Amino acid sequence: MTAGGALLARMKTLGIDYIFANSGTDFPPVIEGLAEAEAKGLSLPRALVMPHESAAMGMAHGYYLATGRPQAVMAHTNVGLANCAIGAINAATEHVPMLLFSGRTPTTEKDRLGARTVPIGWGQEMRDQTALVRETCKWDYELRFPEQVEEIVDRALAIADSAPRGPVYISLPREVLCQPSPSAGIGRDAIMTATVTGVHPEGLQAAARLLAEARNPLIIAQRGAGGEAGFSALQAIADEWAIPVCQYWAVRLALPLDHPMAAPADPGPLIDKADVILVIDSLAPWAPDSHRPAATCRVVHMGQDPLYSRFPVRNFRCDIGLACEVEDGLIALKAAMEALKPAEKAAGEARREALAAANRAARARAVGQAEAGQGAPMTKEWVSLCLSRAIEGRGASVFSELGCPMAPMSLDHAKAWYQEPHSGGLGWAFPAALGMQLAERDRLVVATMGDGSYMFANPVACHQIAEALELPVLVIILNNAEWGAVRHSVLGIYPDGYASRTNAMPLTGLSPIPDFARVAEASRAFARTVRDGAELPGVIAEALRHIDEKRGLALIDVHVRP
Repeated sequence: MTAGGALLARMKTLGIDYIFANSGTDFPPVIEGLAEAEAKGLSLPRALVMPHESAAMGMAHGYYLATGRPQAVMAHTNVGLANCAIGAINAATEHVPMLLFSGRTPTTEKDRLGARTVPIGWGQEMRDQTALVRETCKWDYELRFPEQVEEIVDRALAIADSAPRGPVYISLPREVLCQPSPSAGIGRDAIMTATVTGVHPEGLQAAARLLAEARNPLIIAQRGAGGEAGFSALQAIADEWAIPVCQYWAVRLALPLDHPMAAPADPGPLIDKADVILVIDSLAPWAPDSHRPAATCRVVHMGQDPLYSRFPVRNFRCDIGLACEVEDGLIALKAAMEALKPAEKAAGEARREALAAANRAARARAVGQAEAGQGAPMTKEWVSLCLSRAIEGRGASVFSELGCPMAPMSLDHAKAWYQEPHSGGLGWAFPAALGMQLAERDRLVVATMGDGSYMFANPVACHQIAEALELPVLVIILNNAEWGAVRHSVLGIYPDGYASRTNAMPLTGLSPIPDFARVAEASRAFARTVRDGAELPGVIAEALRHIDEKRGLALIDVHVRP
Protein backbone atom coordinates (compact mmCIF):
# COMPACT_ATOMS: atom_id res chain seq x y z
CA MET A 1 0.00 0.00 0.00
CA THR A 2 1.05 3.63 -0.15
CA ALA A 3 2.89 5.11 2.83
CA GLY A 4 -0.24 7.21 3.47
CA GLY A 5 -2.35 4.07 3.78
CA ALA A 6 0.28 2.32 5.91
CA LEU A 7 0.36 5.29 8.28
CA LEU A 8 -3.38 5.02 8.86
CA ALA A 9 -3.35 1.25 9.25
CA ARG A 10 -0.51 1.36 11.76
CA MET A 11 -2.37 3.86 13.92
CA LYS A 12 -5.37 1.55 14.04
CA THR A 13 -3.16 -1.34 15.14
CA LEU A 14 -1.86 0.80 18.01
CA GLY A 15 -5.36 1.65 19.25
CA ILE A 16 -6.02 5.05 17.70
CA ASP A 17 -9.80 5.35 17.33
CA TYR A 18 -10.11 8.66 15.49
CA ILE A 19 -8.20 10.99 13.22
CA PHE A 20 -9.50 14.52 13.57
CA ALA A 21 -8.57 15.91 10.17
CA ASN A 22 -8.70 19.13 8.19
CA SER A 23 -7.51 18.14 4.75
CA GLY A 24 -5.67 20.03 2.03
CA THR A 25 -3.70 19.57 -1.15
CA ASP A 26 -1.13 17.46 0.73
CA PHE A 27 -3.79 14.83 1.56
CA PRO A 28 -4.28 12.91 -1.75
CA PRO A 29 -2.24 9.87 -0.58
CA VAL A 30 -4.06 9.89 2.79
CA ILE A 31 -7.48 10.12 1.14
CA GLU A 32 -6.49 7.45 -1.38
CA GLY A 33 -5.40 5.25 1.53
CA LEU A 34 -8.79 5.70 3.21
CA ALA A 35 -10.63 4.83 0.00
CA GLU A 36 -8.39 1.81 -0.64
CA ALA A 37 -8.98 0.51 2.89
CA GLU A 38 -12.74 0.85 2.51
CA ALA A 39 -12.67 -0.94 -0.84
CA LYS A 40 -10.60 -3.79 0.60
CA GLY A 41 -12.44 -4.01 3.93
CA LEU A 42 -9.40 -2.97 5.97
CA SER A 43 -9.80 -1.57 9.47
CA LEU A 44 -8.56 2.00 9.95
CA PRO A 45 -9.18 4.73 12.52
CA ARG A 46 -12.31 6.70 11.73
CA ALA A 47 -11.33 9.91 9.96
CA LEU A 48 -13.58 12.81 10.94
CA VAL A 49 -13.85 16.01 8.91
CA MET A 50 -13.01 19.02 11.06
CA PRO A 51 -13.98 22.38 9.52
CA HIS A 52 -11.27 24.07 11.60
CA GLU A 53 -8.08 22.77 13.22
CA SER A 54 -8.85 24.34 16.61
CA ALA A 55 -11.89 22.09 16.81
CA ALA A 56 -9.75 19.08 15.89
CA MET A 57 -7.26 19.80 18.68
CA GLY A 58 -9.99 20.47 21.24
CA MET A 59 -11.85 17.27 20.39
CA ALA A 60 -8.68 15.17 20.67
CA HIS A 61 -8.08 16.82 24.07
CA GLY A 62 -11.61 16.06 25.30
CA TYR A 63 -11.56 12.51 23.97
CA TYR A 64 -8.41 11.83 25.97
CA LEU A 65 -9.99 13.25 29.13
CA ALA A 66 -12.84 10.79 28.67
CA THR A 67 -10.85 7.68 27.76
CA GLY A 68 -7.19 8.13 28.69
CA ARG A 69 -6.27 7.12 25.10
CA PRO A 70 -4.33 9.49 22.83
CA GLN A 71 -5.83 10.30 19.43
CA ALA A 72 -4.51 11.77 16.17
CA VAL A 73 -4.92 15.17 14.53
CA MET A 74 -4.01 15.77 10.88
CA ALA A 75 -3.64 19.27 9.48
CA HIS A 76 -2.77 20.86 6.15
CA THR A 77 0.91 21.87 5.80
CA ASN A 78 2.10 24.99 7.63
CA VAL A 79 -1.18 26.91 7.58
CA GLY A 80 -3.09 24.07 9.19
CA LEU A 81 -0.32 23.47 11.69
CA ALA A 82 -0.40 27.16 12.64
CA ASN A 83 -4.08 26.75 13.51
CA CYS A 84 -3.16 23.73 15.65
CA ALA A 85 -0.62 25.68 17.69
CA ILE A 86 -3.02 26.96 20.37
CA GLY A 87 -4.40 23.48 20.92
CA ALA A 88 -0.87 22.11 21.17
CA ILE A 89 -0.03 24.74 23.79
CA ASN A 90 -3.10 23.72 25.81
CA ALA A 91 -2.33 20.00 25.50
CA ALA A 92 1.30 20.46 26.53
CA THR A 93 0.38 22.51 29.60
CA GLU A 94 -2.18 19.93 30.74
CA HIS A 95 -0.07 16.83 29.94
CA VAL A 96 -2.52 15.61 27.29
CA PRO A 97 -0.89 13.27 24.74
CA MET A 98 -1.83 13.29 21.08
CA LEU A 99 -0.30 12.49 17.70
CA LEU A 100 -0.14 15.69 15.66
CA PHE A 101 0.53 15.36 11.94
CA SER A 102 0.64 17.88 9.16
CA GLY A 103 1.61 17.61 5.55
CA ARG A 104 4.76 19.23 4.30
CA THR A 105 4.56 21.03 0.99
CA PRO A 106 6.39 19.09 -1.74
CA THR A 107 10.04 20.00 -2.15
CA THR A 108 10.18 18.70 -5.74
CA GLU A 109 8.81 20.68 -8.66
CA LYS A 110 8.54 17.92 -11.27
CA ASP A 111 9.27 14.34 -12.31
CA ARG A 112 8.16 12.72 -9.06
CA LEU A 113 4.75 11.48 -7.91
CA GLY A 114 3.50 14.01 -5.37
CA ALA A 115 5.54 16.94 -6.74
CA ARG A 116 4.14 20.47 -6.69
CA THR A 117 1.07 20.94 -8.86
CA VAL A 118 -0.48 24.24 -7.70
CA PRO A 119 0.98 27.65 -6.69
CA ILE A 120 0.49 27.08 -2.97
CA GLY A 121 3.15 24.38 -3.26
CA TRP A 122 5.58 27.26 -3.39
CA GLY A 123 3.72 29.63 -1.08
CA GLN A 124 3.45 27.17 1.81
CA GLU A 125 7.08 26.10 1.95
CA MET A 126 8.96 26.96 5.16
CA ARG A 127 12.56 26.53 6.22
CA ASP A 128 11.46 25.22 9.63
CA GLN A 129 7.77 24.31 9.67
CA THR A 130 8.13 22.39 12.93
CA ALA A 131 9.09 25.62 14.70
CA LEU A 132 5.38 26.44 14.82
CA VAL A 133 4.85 23.78 17.52
CA ARG A 134 8.33 22.68 18.60
CA GLU A 135 8.17 24.23 22.09
CA THR A 136 4.90 22.47 22.83
CA CYS A 137 5.77 19.01 21.51
CA LYS A 138 7.87 16.43 23.35
CA TRP A 139 9.34 15.05 20.14
CA ASP A 140 9.17 15.79 16.43
CA TYR A 141 10.28 14.20 13.18
CA GLU A 142 9.85 14.56 9.43
CA LEU A 143 9.08 11.27 7.71
CA ARG A 144 11.89 10.63 5.22
CA PHE A 145 11.18 7.20 3.72
CA PRO A 146 8.00 5.09 3.38
CA GLU A 147 9.54 2.08 5.11
CA GLN A 148 9.89 4.17 8.30
CA VAL A 149 6.13 4.44 8.85
CA GLU A 150 5.61 1.58 11.31
CA GLU A 151 8.52 2.29 13.62
CA ILE A 152 8.06 6.08 13.60
CA VAL A 153 4.38 5.82 14.54
CA ASP A 154 5.27 3.35 17.30
CA ARG A 155 7.89 5.72 18.66
CA ALA A 156 5.64 8.75 18.43
CA LEU A 157 2.85 7.14 20.44
CA ALA A 158 5.21 5.68 23.05
CA ILE A 159 6.81 9.08 23.68
CA ALA A 160 3.49 10.95 23.74
CA ASP A 161 2.02 8.55 26.30
CA SER A 162 5.09 8.44 28.58
CA ALA A 163 4.96 10.70 31.62
CA PRO A 164 5.10 13.63 31.56
CA ARG A 165 2.65 13.17 28.69
CA GLY A 166 2.11 15.58 25.85
CA PRO A 167 1.74 16.03 22.10
CA VAL A 168 4.27 14.86 19.52
CA TYR A 169 4.54 16.05 15.93
CA ILE A 170 5.34 14.34 12.63
CA SER A 171 5.72 16.21 9.36
CA LEU A 172 4.53 14.26 6.30
CA PRO A 173 6.01 15.23 2.91
CA ARG A 174 3.59 14.44 0.11
CA GLU A 175 6.19 12.69 -2.07
CA VAL A 176 6.95 10.21 0.74
CA LEU A 177 3.27 9.45 1.42
CA CYS A 178 2.75 8.68 -2.29
CA GLN A 179 5.46 6.02 -2.38
CA PRO A 180 4.70 2.30 -1.88
CA SER A 181 5.34 1.03 1.63
CA PRO A 182 5.89 -2.48 3.03
CA SER A 183 2.69 -3.71 4.63
CA ALA A 184 3.64 -7.13 6.00
CA GLY A 185 4.20 -5.86 9.56
CA ILE A 186 1.34 -3.39 9.81
CA GLY A 187 -0.58 -5.57 12.26
CA ARG A 188 2.25 -6.65 14.54
CA ASP A 189 2.64 -5.50 18.13
CA ALA A 190 4.32 -2.17 18.82
CA ILE A 191 8.10 -2.32 18.97
CA MET A 192 8.04 0.03 21.96
CA THR A 193 5.49 1.13 24.54
CA ALA A 194 5.14 4.04 26.92
CA THR A 195 7.43 4.05 29.95
CA VAL A 196 5.86 3.51 33.36
CA THR A 197 6.75 5.67 36.36
CA GLY A 198 6.50 4.40 39.92
CA VAL A 199 6.20 5.72 43.45
CA HIS A 200 9.54 6.17 45.22
CA PRO A 201 9.15 4.26 48.55
CA GLU A 202 11.48 6.38 50.68
CA GLY A 203 10.07 9.66 49.46
CA LEU A 204 6.53 8.38 49.94
CA GLN A 205 7.20 7.29 53.52
CA ALA A 206 8.80 10.64 54.31
CA ALA A 207 5.81 12.49 52.86
CA ALA A 208 3.39 10.28 54.82
CA ARG A 209 5.22 11.01 58.09
CA LEU A 210 5.26 14.75 57.44
CA LEU A 211 1.51 14.85 56.81
CA ALA A 212 0.68 12.53 59.72
CA GLU A 213 2.70 14.56 62.21
CA ALA A 214 1.73 18.02 60.95
CA ARG A 215 -0.20 20.39 63.19
CA ASN A 216 -1.74 22.25 60.24
CA PRO A 217 -1.38 20.19 57.07
CA LEU A 218 -2.82 21.39 53.76
CA ILE A 219 -3.44 19.72 50.40
CA ILE A 220 -3.61 21.81 47.22
CA ALA A 221 -4.89 20.06 44.09
CA GLN A 222 -5.43 21.57 40.63
CA ARG A 223 -5.63 18.70 38.17
CA GLY A 224 -7.80 16.21 39.97
CA ALA A 225 -6.84 12.94 41.60
CA GLY A 226 -6.03 10.90 38.50
CA GLY A 227 -9.16 8.75 38.33
CA GLU A 228 -11.96 7.21 40.40
CA ALA A 229 -9.62 5.26 42.68
CA GLY A 230 -7.42 8.30 43.29
CA PHE A 231 -10.52 10.42 43.86
CA SER A 232 -11.65 7.96 46.53
CA ALA A 233 -8.16 7.73 48.10
CA LEU A 234 -7.87 11.51 48.45
CA GLN A 235 -11.25 11.68 50.15
CA ALA A 236 -10.14 9.02 52.62
CA ILE A 237 -6.87 10.84 53.38
CA ALA A 238 -8.60 14.17 53.87
CA ASP A 239 -11.31 12.65 56.06
CA GLU A 240 -9.16 10.36 58.19
CA TRP A 241 -6.46 12.93 58.89
CA ALA A 242 -8.59 16.09 58.89
CA ILE A 243 -6.61 17.74 56.10
CA PRO A 244 -8.26 20.56 54.15
CA VAL A 245 -8.09 20.28 50.36
CA CYS A 246 -7.96 23.56 48.47
CA GLN A 247 -8.75 23.34 44.75
CA TYR A 248 -7.08 26.58 43.72
CA TRP A 249 -7.80 27.40 40.06
CA ALA A 250 -8.96 23.82 39.63
CA VAL A 251 -8.63 22.36 36.15
CA ARG A 252 -10.23 19.08 37.28
CA LEU A 253 -12.12 18.07 40.40
CA ALA A 254 -10.08 16.34 43.13
CA LEU A 255 -12.64 16.27 45.98
CA PRO A 256 -16.44 16.60 46.13
CA LEU A 257 -17.32 20.24 46.82
CA ASP A 258 -19.60 19.27 49.73
CA HIS A 259 -16.93 17.13 51.43
CA PRO A 260 -16.25 18.40 54.99
CA MET A 261 -12.60 18.98 54.10
CA ALA A 262 -13.31 20.79 50.80
CA ALA A 263 -11.88 24.24 51.50
CA PRO A 264 -12.74 27.48 49.69
CA ALA A 265 -10.77 28.25 46.55
CA ASP A 266 -8.61 30.95 48.17
CA PRO A 267 -5.63 29.16 49.76
CA GLY A 268 -4.32 32.25 51.55
CA PRO A 269 -5.68 31.70 55.10
CA LEU A 270 -4.67 28.02 55.06
CA ILE A 271 -1.20 28.68 53.63
CA ASP A 272 -0.53 31.30 56.31
CA LYS A 273 -0.65 28.70 59.09
CA ALA A 274 0.34 25.53 57.22
CA ASP A 275 3.37 23.59 58.44
CA VAL A 276 3.18 20.89 55.72
CA ILE A 277 1.68 21.27 52.23
CA LEU A 278 1.04 18.44 49.78
CA VAL A 279 0.81 19.86 46.25
CA ILE A 280 -0.94 17.49 43.85
CA ASP A 281 -0.25 18.02 40.13
CA SER A 282 -0.41 21.81 40.35
CA LEU A 283 1.39 24.10 37.91
CA ALA A 284 0.90 27.15 40.15
CA PRO A 285 -0.35 25.99 43.58
CA TRP A 286 -0.48 29.56 44.88
CA ALA A 287 0.47 33.10 43.84
CA PRO A 288 3.92 33.89 45.32
CA ASP A 289 3.19 37.60 45.24
CA SER A 290 0.16 37.07 47.52
CA HIS A 291 0.68 33.75 49.32
CA ARG A 292 3.86 33.10 51.28
CA PRO A 293 4.22 29.87 53.26
CA ALA A 294 6.25 30.09 56.44
CA ALA A 295 9.98 29.50 56.11
CA THR A 296 9.60 26.35 58.23
CA CYS A 297 6.76 24.92 56.13
CA ARG A 298 7.69 21.69 54.33
CA VAL A 299 6.29 21.20 50.82
CA VAL A 300 5.73 17.91 48.98
CA HIS A 301 4.91 17.86 45.25
CA MET A 302 3.28 14.86 43.56
CA GLY A 303 2.58 14.43 39.84
CA GLN A 304 3.80 13.26 36.44
CA ASP A 305 6.43 16.01 36.53
CA PRO A 306 6.36 17.57 40.02
CA LEU A 307 8.73 20.39 39.03
CA TYR A 308 6.93 21.12 35.73
CA SER A 309 10.30 21.17 34.01
CA ARG A 310 8.96 22.49 30.68
CA PHE A 311 8.37 25.91 32.25
CA PRO A 312 11.49 28.09 32.60
CA VAL A 313 10.36 29.97 35.73
CA ARG A 314 8.48 28.06 38.43
CA ASN A 315 10.24 28.49 41.77
CA PHE A 316 7.91 26.93 44.31
CA ARG A 317 9.62 25.22 47.24
CA CYS A 318 9.85 21.43 46.94
CA ASP A 319 11.28 19.44 49.86
CA ILE A 320 10.07 16.09 48.48
CA GLY A 321 9.21 15.49 44.85
CA LEU A 322 7.18 12.37 44.02
CA ALA A 323 7.24 11.72 40.27
CA CYS A 324 4.42 9.24 39.69
CA GLU A 325 0.95 8.81 38.33
CA VAL A 326 -1.27 10.84 40.64
CA GLU A 327 -3.76 8.03 41.19
CA ASP A 328 -1.02 5.53 42.05
CA GLY A 329 0.64 8.07 44.35
CA LEU A 330 -2.53 8.84 46.28
CA ILE A 331 -3.41 5.17 46.73
CA ALA A 332 0.11 4.47 48.00
CA LEU A 333 0.06 7.54 50.25
CA LYS A 334 -3.24 6.45 51.77
CA ALA A 335 -1.78 3.02 52.57
CA ALA A 336 1.42 4.52 54.01
CA MET A 337 -0.53 6.88 56.26
CA GLU A 338 -2.83 4.11 57.46
CA ALA A 339 0.23 2.45 58.98
CA LEU A 340 0.87 5.57 61.08
CA LYS A 341 -1.16 6.71 64.07
CA PRO A 342 -2.06 10.34 64.66
CA ALA A 343 0.35 11.80 67.22
CA GLU A 344 -2.46 13.66 68.99
CA LYS A 345 -5.92 12.31 68.27
CA ALA A 346 -7.67 15.08 70.20
CA ALA A 347 -5.88 17.82 68.28
CA GLY A 348 -6.86 16.18 64.98
CA GLU A 349 -10.52 15.97 65.99
CA ALA A 350 -10.56 19.60 67.05
CA ARG A 351 -9.02 20.59 63.74
CA ARG A 352 -11.59 18.50 61.88
CA GLU A 353 -14.53 20.17 63.62
CA ALA A 354 -13.16 23.66 63.05
CA LEU A 355 -12.37 23.04 59.39
CA ALA A 356 -15.70 21.35 58.66
CA ALA A 357 -17.62 24.22 60.26
CA ALA A 358 -15.64 26.83 58.34
CA ASN A 359 -16.08 24.96 55.05
CA ARG A 360 -19.84 24.57 55.61
CA ALA A 361 -20.15 28.26 56.31
CA ALA A 362 -18.13 29.20 53.22
CA ARG A 363 -20.25 26.93 51.05
CA ALA A 364 -23.47 28.34 52.49
CA ARG A 365 -22.22 31.86 51.73
CA ALA A 366 -21.40 30.88 48.14
CA VAL A 367 -24.88 29.43 47.61
CA GLY A 368 -26.53 32.39 49.32
CA GLN A 369 -24.65 34.89 47.19
CA ALA A 370 -25.60 32.93 44.08
CA GLU A 371 -29.29 32.95 45.01
CA ALA A 372 -29.11 36.70 45.50
CA GLY A 373 -27.95 37.17 41.92
CA GLN A 374 -31.05 36.06 40.03
CA GLY A 375 -32.07 39.46 38.70
CA ALA A 376 -32.01 40.90 35.21
CA PRO A 377 -29.24 40.72 34.30
CA MET A 378 -28.24 37.88 36.58
CA THR A 379 -24.84 36.95 38.03
CA LYS A 380 -22.58 34.18 36.83
CA GLU A 381 -22.96 32.54 40.24
CA TRP A 382 -26.73 32.27 39.76
CA VAL A 383 -26.17 30.52 36.41
CA SER A 384 -23.79 28.08 38.14
CA LEU A 385 -26.31 27.29 40.84
CA CYS A 386 -29.14 26.76 38.36
CA LEU A 387 -26.99 24.48 36.21
CA SER A 388 -25.80 22.52 39.24
CA ARG A 389 -29.34 21.90 40.44
CA ALA A 390 -30.47 20.86 36.95
CA ILE A 391 -27.75 18.25 36.42
CA GLU A 392 -27.56 16.89 39.98
CA GLY A 393 -27.51 13.10 40.05
CA ARG A 394 -26.92 12.74 36.31
CA GLY A 395 -23.17 12.10 36.39
CA ALA A 396 -22.62 15.05 34.07
CA SER A 397 -19.29 16.51 32.98
CA VAL A 398 -18.97 20.31 32.91
CA PHE A 399 -16.36 22.06 30.76
CA SER A 400 -16.00 25.64 31.94
CA GLU A 401 -13.98 28.25 30.09
CA LEU A 402 -14.41 31.60 31.82
CA GLY A 403 -17.98 30.44 32.23
CA CYS A 404 -19.80 29.09 35.28
CA PRO A 405 -17.74 29.52 38.47
CA MET A 406 -17.25 26.38 40.53
CA ALA A 407 -18.00 27.66 44.05
CA PRO A 408 -21.83 27.43 44.14
CA MET A 409 -21.98 24.06 42.39
CA SER A 410 -22.42 20.55 43.77
CA LEU A 411 -19.81 18.40 42.03
CA ASP A 412 -19.11 14.92 43.31
CA HIS A 413 -17.25 12.65 40.88
CA ALA A 414 -13.89 12.50 39.13
CA LYS A 415 -15.24 13.53 35.71
CA ALA A 416 -17.50 16.29 36.97
CA TRP A 417 -15.37 19.36 36.18
CA TYR A 418 -12.87 20.48 33.55
CA GLN A 419 -11.73 24.09 33.50
CA GLU A 420 -9.81 25.86 30.75
CA PRO A 421 -6.09 25.02 30.54
CA HIS A 422 -3.79 27.33 32.44
CA SER A 423 -2.08 28.20 29.15
CA GLY A 424 -5.15 30.30 28.30
CA GLY A 425 -5.59 29.18 24.69
CA LEU A 426 -9.21 30.27 24.25
CA GLY A 427 -11.88 28.39 22.34
CA TRP A 428 -11.17 25.11 24.16
CA ALA A 429 -14.32 24.21 26.09
CA PHE A 430 -16.76 23.76 23.20
CA PRO A 431 -14.68 21.32 21.10
CA ALA A 432 -13.30 19.56 24.18
CA ALA A 433 -16.89 18.89 25.30
CA LEU A 434 -17.65 17.52 21.83
CA GLY A 435 -14.65 15.21 22.15
CA MET A 436 -15.87 13.82 25.46
CA GLN A 437 -19.38 13.38 24.06
CA LEU A 438 -17.93 11.48 21.10
CA ALA A 439 -16.17 9.12 23.53
CA GLU A 440 -19.08 8.72 25.97
CA ARG A 441 -22.33 8.98 24.07
CA ASP A 442 -24.52 8.39 27.11
CA ARG A 443 -22.90 11.04 29.33
CA LEU A 444 -24.48 14.46 29.76
CA VAL A 445 -21.76 16.92 28.72
CA VAL A 446 -21.99 20.67 29.31
CA ALA A 447 -19.80 23.40 27.80
CA THR A 448 -20.09 26.71 29.60
CA MET A 449 -18.02 29.67 28.45
CA GLY A 450 -17.86 33.40 28.19
CA ASP A 451 -19.04 35.18 25.07
CA GLY A 452 -15.46 35.86 23.99
CA SER A 453 -14.44 32.23 24.50
CA TYR A 454 -17.44 31.09 22.47
CA MET A 455 -16.38 33.28 19.55
CA PHE A 456 -12.80 31.99 19.84
CA ALA A 457 -14.10 28.42 19.50
CA ASN A 458 -15.01 28.93 15.84
CA PRO A 459 -18.62 28.24 16.81
CA VAL A 460 -19.91 27.74 13.26
CA ALA A 461 -17.38 24.92 12.84
CA CYS A 462 -18.27 23.40 16.22
CA HIS A 463 -22.01 23.51 15.56
CA GLN A 464 -21.47 21.85 12.17
CA ILE A 465 -19.49 19.06 13.85
CA ALA A 466 -22.12 18.60 16.56
CA GLU A 467 -24.87 18.21 13.98
CA ALA A 468 -22.83 15.99 11.62
CA LEU A 469 -21.74 13.61 14.39
CA GLU A 470 -24.95 13.87 16.46
CA LEU A 471 -23.25 15.13 19.62
CA PRO A 472 -25.93 16.49 21.98
CA VAL A 473 -23.86 18.86 24.13
CA LEU A 474 -25.49 21.54 26.30
CA VAL A 475 -23.79 24.89 25.59
CA ILE A 476 -24.30 27.76 28.03
CA ILE A 477 -22.80 31.15 27.14
CA LEU A 478 -22.33 33.63 29.98
CA ASN A 479 -22.67 36.78 27.95
CA ASN A 480 -21.46 40.06 29.46
CA ALA A 481 -20.40 41.64 26.15
CA GLU A 482 -16.80 42.09 27.26
CA TRP A 483 -13.45 40.47 27.94
CA GLY A 484 -14.23 40.13 31.64
CA ALA A 485 -10.95 38.41 32.52
CA VAL A 486 -9.00 41.30 30.99
CA ARG A 487 -11.02 43.91 32.87
CA HIS A 488 -10.51 42.09 36.19
CA SER A 489 -6.77 41.80 35.49
CA VAL A 490 -6.52 45.56 34.89
CA LEU A 491 -8.42 46.29 38.11
CA GLY A 492 -6.18 43.87 40.01
CA ILE A 493 -3.03 45.76 39.01
CA TYR A 494 -4.46 49.30 38.85
CA PRO A 495 -7.42 49.29 41.27
CA ASP A 496 -7.47 53.10 41.44
CA GLY A 497 -6.05 53.82 37.99
CA TYR A 498 -7.54 55.76 35.13
CA ALA A 499 -9.00 52.63 33.54
CA SER A 500 -10.97 51.88 36.71
CA ARG A 501 -12.73 55.24 36.42
CA THR A 502 -13.74 55.10 32.77
CA ASN A 503 -17.25 54.31 31.64
CA ALA A 504 -15.86 52.01 28.95
CA MET A 505 -12.49 50.39 29.73
CA PRO A 506 -10.28 50.34 26.61
CA LEU A 507 -9.78 47.07 24.73
CA THR A 508 -12.29 45.07 26.78
CA GLY A 509 -15.72 45.71 25.22
CA LEU A 510 -17.37 43.29 22.76
CA SER A 511 -20.49 45.29 21.89
CA PRO A 512 -22.42 45.01 19.69
CA ILE A 513 -22.56 41.35 20.60
CA PRO A 514 -23.81 38.85 17.97
CA ASP A 515 -27.06 36.97 18.38
CA PHE A 516 -25.54 33.67 19.44
CA ALA A 517 -28.86 31.83 19.41
CA ARG A 518 -29.10 32.43 15.66
CA VAL A 519 -25.61 31.02 15.18
CA ALA A 520 -26.78 27.77 16.79
CA GLU A 521 -30.09 27.79 14.91
CA ALA A 522 -28.15 27.87 11.63
CA SER A 523 -27.18 24.27 12.45
CA ARG A 524 -30.73 23.41 13.57
CA ALA A 525 -29.91 23.33 17.28
CA PHE A 526 -32.22 24.16 20.18
CA ALA A 527 -31.39 27.80 21.04
CA ARG A 528 -32.71 30.28 23.61
CA THR A 529 -31.64 33.68 24.91
CA VAL A 530 -32.26 34.39 28.62
CA ARG A 531 -32.02 37.84 30.23
CA ASP A 532 -34.04 37.34 33.41
CA GLY A 533 -32.62 35.00 36.04
CA ALA A 534 -36.08 33.85 37.09
CA GLU A 535 -36.54 32.24 33.68
CA LEU A 536 -33.26 30.36 33.62
CA PRO A 537 -34.19 27.13 35.53
CA GLY A 538 -37.11 26.51 33.19
CA VAL A 539 -35.03 27.09 30.06
CA ILE A 540 -32.27 24.74 31.28
CA ALA A 541 -34.90 22.07 31.95
CA GLU A 542 -36.30 22.57 28.44
CA ALA A 543 -32.82 22.29 26.94
CA LEU A 544 -32.14 19.05 28.82
CA ARG A 545 -35.43 17.58 27.60
CA HIS A 546 -34.37 18.41 24.05
CA ILE A 547 -31.05 16.63 24.58
CA ASP A 548 -32.69 13.59 26.18
CA GLU A 549 -35.49 13.23 23.65
CA LYS A 550 -34.09 14.58 20.38
CA ARG A 551 -30.36 13.91 20.96
CA GLY A 552 -29.45 17.29 19.52
CA LEU A 553 -27.25 20.16 20.73
CA ALA A 554 -28.86 22.82 22.90
CA LEU A 555 -27.51 26.36 23.37
CA ILE A 556 -28.54 28.94 25.96
CA ASP A 557 -27.24 32.50 25.58
CA VAL A 558 -27.44 33.90 29.13
CA HIS A 559 -26.99 37.64 29.64
CA VAL A 560 -25.08 38.24 32.88
CA ARG A 561 -23.74 41.20 34.79
CA PRO A 562 -20.26 42.52 33.96
